[in-house]
Amino acid sequence: MNNRSTLRDANAAVPAAPAADKPSRKIQVVLRNNESYPNQGSTATPSVHPKTLLLQSPFGDIFRELDQMVGLEHVKELVYEIYAMLQISQYRAEAGLQTKPHVFHMIFKGNPGTGKTTVARLIAKLFHRMGVLSKGHFIEVERADLVGEYIGHTAIKTRDLVKKALGGILFIDEAYSLARGGEKDFGKEAIDALVKAMEDHREDFILILAGYSEEMEQFLTLNPGLPSRFPIQIDFGDYSVDELLLIAEQMAKEREYVLLPGAAHRLKQMLTEEKHVFWRSFANARYVRNMLDKAVRNQAVRLLHQHPNVPSKQELMTIRPEDWPTKR
Repeated sequence: MNNRSTLRDANAAVPAAPAADKPSRKIQVVLRNNESYPNQGSTATPSVHPKTLLLQSPFGDIFRELDQMVGLEHVKELVYEIYAMLQISQYRAEAGLQTKPHVFHMIFKGNPGTGKTTVARLIAKLFHRMGVLSKGHFIEVERADLVGEYIGHTAIKTRDLVKKALGGILFIDEAYSLARGGEKDFGKEAIDALVKAMEDHREDFILILAGYSEEMEQFLTLNPGLPSRFPIQIDFGDYSVDELLLIAEQMAKEREYVLLPGAAHRLKQMLTEEKHVFWRSFANARYVRNMLDKAVRNQAVRLLHQHPNVPSKQELMTIRPEDWPTKR
């Protein structure tokens, strides 16, 4: 692990604690505080949820940012477990016990607007602060950034991007598109170059592939060795209507707007209809952001028509039901 001293120093005041009660499908850390082992006279210590320790740790600002995201409880639990595993690995090393490098390449599966990119950015920041990544920068790319126009060009482009991403995270959105062209497509060349980079730079480079759930499942079946190279696979489910409404209110508050009760009710109707009709490709928080952008524009036009003079501060902040767009 890189920069172990960074992790040790930053967590000097944070005691070891049991991992979250809720199990993860991929990584689980179980610590037993109440068992006595041979030749040890340690006494039991009170159980404290890792979340409490993390929010009070030197990395608390990152975890608070994650914790403030609506929903995504299983994602948050997984991040807490990774933190606990890294901390315990440091303690094991200091105790003279065996430790092995961890592999953190990940697959993020889900519809657009479910928080995949935001979570990836937070992980990059967290891993840098904990000393796992030397730089912690975040590079987001898509097929066009990786695939070249002639034989050999793709490998060069891919290796260059990997080189830029060393010490941080390379995030490939719609990664399944790399395999859409068949055997003769240059996308396969990009996949081969990425697989090699994962092996060559496993201790200071993390690859995250993201995309729709079904397409990513099919993508992983194309190469028998791919699934095992990504020990962490996370499903980002669609937000519920109530969660989306909360996200809309948070977005409005950040922009210093307020949704009237009637406006909130109208948005809830729109969200319900949109999820029902476009369930296969529902854009979740991205849809909410786009609707709010349109509402702000509609509000501006309405205010100019209704107020010959300068509108009041309250009017400038208020989103009414009629401000929502009537069409998708």
